[in-house]
Amino acid sequence: MHTRRRGSSGSDKPTADEPPEWSDVDPEKIEERVVELAEQGYDPSQIGIKLRDEGVTGTPVPDVKLATGKKVSEILEENDAKSDVPEDLRNLMERAVRLREHVNENPQDYQNKRALQNTESKVRRLVDYYRGKELEPDFTYTYDVAKQILEA
Repeated sequence: MHTRRRGSSGSDKPTADEPPEWSDVDPEKIEERVVELAEQGYDPSQIGIKLRDEGVTGTPVPDVKLATGKKVSEILEENDAKSDVPEDLRNLMERAVRLREHVNENPQDYQNKRALQNTESKVRRLVDYYRGKELEPDFTYTYDVAKQILEA
């Protein structure tokens, strides 16, 4: 929406109904590892990458949902390890705060002023989407609120 590109082309994830034969990891061990990684401060996407690369007890986990039947975020929600702000919104807020600080130091940087406007617009649209679902019904985005959330 905010770039000149016309879309992205790439490969799709292969469709599979069950985990591969070489991945014989116990779903309970996967869930324990997911909660353990969340307690160490990893985001759900980082947890998936760690499980893919390192695995559980030496065996890589190609897809958590195929192995356990639940998404990483669902596992975290069941074990009360879910963060209070969704990961995609947190990442956009981090970018907006970083851009705001840069623009305050460099007021003539018009490209980053525009990037800040675009990023804050994305944040507001995402807040509208999550409001009432994962955020409080009266939540509104401001720079100060984002800074407080990121510091916590």
